[in-house]
Amino acid sequence: MTDLEIAQSVKMSHIRDIAAKLNIAEDDLEMYGKYKAKLPLDLINEEKASKSRLILVSALTPTPAGEGKTTVSIGLNEGLNKIGKKSVVVLREPSLGPVFGIKGGAAGGGWSQVVPMEDINLHFTGDFSAIEKANNLLSAVIDNNIQSKSRSLGIDPRTIIWKRVIDMNDRALRDIVIGLGGTANGIPREDGFNITAASEIMAILCMSKDLDDLKEKMGNIFIGFTYSGEPVYARQLKVENAMAILLKDAIKPNLVQTLEGNPAIIHGGPFANIAQGTNTIIATKMGLSLADYVVTEAGFGADLGAEKFLDIKCGYGDLKPRTAVIVATIRALRHHGGASADELNTASTDRVDRGFANLEKHLENIRKFGLNPVVAINHFITDTQDEIDLVIRKCADMGVRAVLSKGWAEGGNGTADLARAVVEEVESGESGFKRLYDWNKPVREKIETIAREIYGADGVDYTKEAEADLRRIDKLGLSNLPICMAKTQKSFSDNEKLVGRPTGFRVTVREFEFAAGAGFLIPILGNMMRMPGLPAVPASEGMTIDKDGLITGLS
Repeated sequence: MTDLEIAQSVKMSHIRDIAAKLNIAEDDLEMYGKYKAKLPLDLINEEKASKSRLILVSALTPTPAGEGKTTVSIGLNEGLNKIGKKSVVVLREPSLGPVFGIKGGAAGGGWSQVVPMEDINLHFTGDFSAIEKANNLLSAVIDNNIQSKSRSLGIDPRTIIWKRVIDMNDRALRDIVIGLGGTANGIPREDGFNITAASEIMAILCMSKDLDDLKEKMGNIFIGFTYSGEPVYARQLKVENAMAILLKDAIKPNLVQTLEGNPAIIHGGPFANIAQGTNTIIATKMGLSLADYVVTEAGFGADLGAEKFLDIKCGYGDLKPRTAVIVATIRALRHHGGASADELNTASTDRVDRGFANLEKHLENIRKFGLNPVVAINHFITDTQDEIDLVIRKCADMGVRAVLSKGWAEGGNGTADLARAVVEEVESGESGFKRLYDWNKPVREKIETIAREIYGADGVDYTKEAEADLRRIDKLGLSNLPICMAKTQKSFSDNEKLVGRPTGFRVTVREFEFAAGAGFLIPILGNMMRMPGLPAVPASEGMTIDKDGLITGLS
């Protein structure tokens, strides 16, 4: 069966019964039908959250199809519950762009899914729509101020960095001109659209602790400069309260369930190659307040999502993970060992052996944060026992446990061994989490630390534009913010063709973006796309809905 057919074959429990497993009263739920609910923020218990066990799931450098972090995260949660642990999985919300584009949804796969899968992958509870509206309200207010004769802040349209957003892959909107058609339609200027997951509002929602914090962060959004060279922030437009009103429900985490009827919390959805790539601090703390174990994931490889989770999110949220699970597939190891796209399903212990260098580097990196990792080998039917045994043996040589994960095919029964290994690591008390760098260090030093320690680069180069941006960062007083690198997910380097564990390379910072509201600086390595395009044959072509509302073709 397809993922959708599997999801539709399982009878879901009413969401009040799922909430009861976390000791949440029905009166505390804000229900969206029978199977979804919003959770109030007053359920967060900081004392309980500090004692619960947080498990981060990341991965080796992925192939274009991804290595199944979400599937493993959900499967691990099923396995933990299967062995008697009170566990909840906390995940990001999917973006409609990938759903209708090439990658599909992000609700897991096989027998390790969160449901209702169709709703989660489509509009869900409207969080993305609210983020989009708040973002575009700010855009409208900016252009209204430029048009105003009596209340103008004197914003220079040429300096505006704020863009509109839409949750769809639409390359035609990347660069546009607005305000055409005469004086009544505004002041003509260049503009563009990002995809909603790339909005700073999304990043802010994921970094906020409550509504007051959300408002303050949105007021700190940097817009551009006046004609006299003074910086302009959203608070000067007095728009942050109206934006917060649009997000009053979106700030609340969403409760759903896994196929085995275990609780799952889903909230926020920034990409990991251009943003922080993790769910909200609120959702993670909600999970920690309600369960003894929390499984959460960070996007793409550990050099992106995990590094940002550990250096940025854990800093702002005062989170202390107990271990990190690194997802590896035999297919990805073949890829990093030199297999071409049409050879990824062809067994080769030699390629797996060579490709192991990529996984080895990720494991070394996790240890730099004081964490002892566990490797989850996400099983595919094309894997051979010789290849699996090789990975387990090479991990053992590093002092790391590698466990076969069969969550896709068997759900919790296929991940019970992985769950036991994770619990053993968590309960050993040997991990002592620490961030990689001090936020108060100079910006160049922080970037250099990430590039050398995590990527394995020999150094960092800066374009003239990036050098100018560094001076602007200093002028704006933003130098003490953490670093959120924007880099290809396909390589440790900024060159996607350098697979495996490249050496002898330098990375180049092309320019910077300033997420003053979210609270981090974004060095751009290479040409990062904030508005994807659709493939020649988009996934939307294979989808349909019948007269009874039954959806097919959604992956």
